[in-house]
Amino acid sequence: MDKEKLEMFRQQLLAKKEEIINEAGKTLSEMTDQTSNVPDPNDRATIESGRSFELRIRDRERKLVSKIDEAIARIEDGSYGICEDCGEEIGIKRLEARPVTMLCIDCKTAQETKEKSKGL
Repeated sequence: MDKEKLEMFRQQLLAKKEEIINEAGKTLSEMTDQTSNVPDPNDRATIESGRSFELRIRDRERKLVSKIDEAIARIEDGSYGICEDCGEEIGIKRLEARPVTMLCIDCKTAQETKEKSKGL
């Protein structure tokens, strides 16, 4: 992959990481600003449900930040865009759709098929 494409992916990954960190800050600010003294049990349950949902989203994003950091490290060490299973190049379209991916579409499909067969 040429340097221009690598830099494009690097910038895309850094922008996504910054967006996630900003959203996490907003969530923290909103959660600390909300008053927790809500007398109505239904209102309290609705607020708690919303908080729980928001925290699950932030946890998924936290995991994504780790994957972003790993992808940036692969860009820097020259292994970005190479499938970790088969060693073949990962298609540009796949990287554009999921820039943090470490597997080509064939290896990812095989992995998912294997996981599904274990779940049955």
